[in-house]
Amino acid sequence: MSGQYWLKMILNPFDPWKSWLCTCPSKLSLNPYTGCPHGCLYCYARSYIPHFSCCRPKADLPRRLDREAARVPPGRLVAMSSSSDPYPPMEEKLCLSRSCLKILRDRGLAVQVVTKSCLVARDAHLLAGMRASVAMTLTTLDDSISRILESGAALPGQRLKAMEKLAALGVPVSARIDPIIPGINDAEIDDLVSAVSRAGARHITSSTYKARPGGLKRIVNAFPEQGAALQRLFAGGEMMAGSLYLPAELRMDLMERIAASAELEGLTFSSCREGSEPAPGINCDGSHLLPSQGKTKPEE
Repeated sequence: MSGQYWLKMILNPFDPWKSWLCTCPSKLSLNPYTGCPHGCLYCYARSYIPHFSCCRPKADLPRRLDREAARVPPGRLVAMSSSSDPYPPMEEKLCLSRSCLKILRDRGLAVQVVTKSCLVARDAHLLAGMRASVAMTLTTLDDSISRILESGAALPGQRLKAMEKLAALGVPVSARIDPIIPGINDAEIDDLVSAVSRAGARHITSSTYKARPGGLKRIVNAFPEQGAALQRLFAGGEMMAGSLYLPAELRMDLMERIAASAELEGLTFSSCREGSEPAPGINCDGSHLLPSQGKTKPEE
């Protein structure tokens, strides 16, 4: 299909970075909403989506999605979402993402939900009855840091409780412990891994902070005590795929620390866009946790 055709689609090939550094398996991407209210200082999507902090639902989404999903081979993986959160506050009333889940289920497609919202727990029974997994992002256990770093998102404890509910119903749960930002959340690595393990996570995906235009300045301004040291670290880094990376030795050290902690907890691990391939049988995004076959629809 032509690029022009894909631009008009709701379901698009997952390739947000158009970079060899992405090791994700082949999948489609679905964003029920444009923009996001979480206010994450590290967010890469802010650099290319206009008015990103103003969250708005996609027009006529259920009808358009059902039409497109009917042409997708059953079993194909759909990531929801890649550049926005599928569970912003307005989802509680609109139930747009919930409608999308039902459509994807009925069309026989697999779904991986990526969120940092505790609202995903509302759909736990629905997710448990379909071929789906949930990846919850958790960057810190410290509420005070969370309120600065991702001011509009659910607090860490709320996310962990949502993970517990999902896992208790048999929904495969993974954790995205990223980005790791030296001087801000790297001291929490072992505690973060332990917390998500207790909450039912079976896989961890992690990455270091990769600065996009304006992003590093936001973080430096928000954390002035750590700002100067962070700027010096990035000054010794390198540009790759449009982002400023930390020095390679530091990045590898941080990922090795998380990998070691994950192994102690009995969890699988993979890094994201760090230049390394996941272990055999492991998908970097955690989609290897998906049930191999579909499930019977439960009562909703």
